Amino acid sequence: MVRARVWAPGGLAVAALLVPMLAGGAGAEEPPAGSAAAGSSLAESAAESSADWQLLHSENFGRLIPGDDTGWFADKDGPDSPYHVDHYDNDGEYFRTFGGETFDQHLAGIDLYRRSFTFGRDGWLTAELAARDTDGQGVENEAPSITRSVLRGAGPTGRIDVPTHHGGAIVRSTEPLPEEYRVEVTLRAIDFGGQRDGEWDYDGMVNGYVPTGCKTFFPWAGGATWNYDQDECDFHDVTTDSNGFYYLSIMDYDRPAPHNNVFIHTHRKVVMDGYNRYRYTGNGLRYCDPATGELQPYEWGSGNGVNMLFMTPDRRYANQPGTEYLMHSECGTEVGGGIVSQVDLMPEMMPRHSYRFAVERRDGKYVLEATGYFRHVGYRTVRYEQPFDDGENPIWHYNQRADEYDGRHNGTWTYTAGERTFVDEDIWPAGSAYPDYFLVGQPHMNYYEGSAHIDDIRLYVPAD
Repeated sequence: MVRARVWAPGGLAVAALLVPMLAGGAGAEEPPAGSAAAGSSLAESAAESSADWQLLHSENFGRLIPGDDTGWFADKDGPDSPYHVDHYDNDGEYFRTFGGETFDQHLAGIDLYRRSFTFGRDGWLTAELAARDTDGQGVENEAPSITRSVLRGAGPTGRIDVPTHHGGAIVRSTEPLPEEYRVEVTLRAIDFGGQRDGEWDYDGMVNGYVPTGCKTFFPWAGGATWNYDQDECDFHDVTTDSNGFYYLSIMDYDRPAPHNNVFIHTHRKVVMDGYNRYRYTGNGLRYCDPATGELQPYEWGSGNGVNMLFMTPDRRYANQPGTEYLMHSECGTEVGGGIVSQVDLMPEMMPRHSYRFAVERRDGKYVLEATGYFRHVGYRTVRYEQPFDDGENPIWHYNQRADEYDGRHNGTWTYTAGERTFVDEDIWPAGSAYPDYFLVGQPHMNYYEGSAHIDDIRLYVPAD
């Protein structure tokens, strides 16, 4: 199927650090008249008019000329791969421990290909693409892509297209981010699931997935107790589970690129993403109603929530890897428990109305910020901050340098299933250091498919 349609604030110490910035009252508001919002619905970014920031890099997709293009090449994983990181890699020891020879056989049947290229002035941005050859005919017929696209009502944009959940596509910073920075990206259109006009199934798709064949998270099961002795189609179905997109995330390793979802969930420092659960009715996802300060059930929204998450070194899951979430919202602060979406996007109104996402790292804290027209709320900027280490909920791997951290939050994660045990030692030791890279896009190679249009990627640094 061709995707043709574009949908024309815990405890006292933490609460004191919550910095909501709501533009105006409870009703929908317009951006300031005469602002840069004309044609985009977005008011001028706070950084544009602030004497505290100076623009270092920007990209508006007026043109996109790939540089240092590798073309599609086979990636066999392992320590010789340029994308090798740790034991949660696609061929990682975690999966081999619990999947055994069966996992190795599954993996051997997957032909993984990657492509990387730089773009923007001086190549400050990098596109990372990954795909699987599922039919022996190469990857071109279902390859993800990042291209320049003129979007009616928005002009030139960067189109991120992931036609199958077997692949991934992200835009990242080519070099590690500086010690202090602000990075912004504008979202012009999005089609990675969630409801449209109150319906989960639209345009022949199911939550944004094209319903052809079986679509599962094969072969990377998150849980240690998963039964790997199954065919691909017997693994967990993703079509009726979730779709999603990373609006902006800060990662903790060199050369961010698409990997399995378990890997990605252990390498985020902070993130703003969409986790669009199909027809979900449980209490594992909730919305905050900023007008009342009360948490609402998932059905209150449209499945297009923005999850603004600070990661901590606690384990979120008992039987699979993943860092715990700290979530500030106008409804208070939650650590763990059901995910809280701070706001709900309105994709049906895009690109007439767009959204800006920003992350700041400055003065010993991270800041997450989102601006736009939100369902039930109107035009708002929501902004939340968290110190690197408040003594209770440190941000996972915040230290870019070894001298920023003394090892106090180090530990060991152990996973057991029957007679099999995997031990992840020294999860955050003294002497460690973790770079900041941003990414936007779809980084999971076993979940999520769709397309999005982005624009105005900007990197600011503190003014001299």
